[in-house]
Amino acid sequence: MSKLAEFRQLQKLLAEQLRTLENFKSDSGLKKEIEFEVKLRDLMAEFGYNLKDVIKLLDPHDSRLTPNIYKNAAWRKPRQMRVCKNPHTGYVIETKGGNHKKVKEYKSAHGYETVESWLSKVNIIF
Repeated sequence: MSKLAEFRQLQKLLAEQLRTLENFKSDSGLKKEIEFEVKLRDLMAEFGYNLKDVIKLLDPHDSRLTPNIYKNAAWRKPRQMRVCKNPHTGYVIETKGGNHKKVKEYKSAHGYETVESWLSKVNIIF
C-alpha cells in the first residue's frame, strides 16, 4: 500500500472516531455517568473509603474480594504418613511425600509395584 493511500485511510478512520467522540460528548447518559463518578469519588475521599471498601459495603459476598481459602497452604488437607519397610534389610522409612530418596532407590532397584507393596498408610488422628 502506498503512503498516500495509507494516509487517506488513516484520515477516514480519524474522522470516524472524531464523529463518534462528538456523539459521546452530546450523550446525556454519559454526562450523568461522569457526574455520578465525580460525586462518588468526592464522597469516597471525604469519608476515607476506597473502591474495595465501597464494594464490600454494598455487596459483602462479592467473589472478587473474598479470599480463596483453598489457595492457602494452611487449609490444605495434611498428607497421610506412609511407612515403607524393606523386607530384605528391615529398614523402615516414614514419609508423607513421594520424593523420598531411599524410596526412590528401592523403586529403581526392586521395581515400582514391589516397593508399593511394602508401603502401608498410617492413620494419624489430630
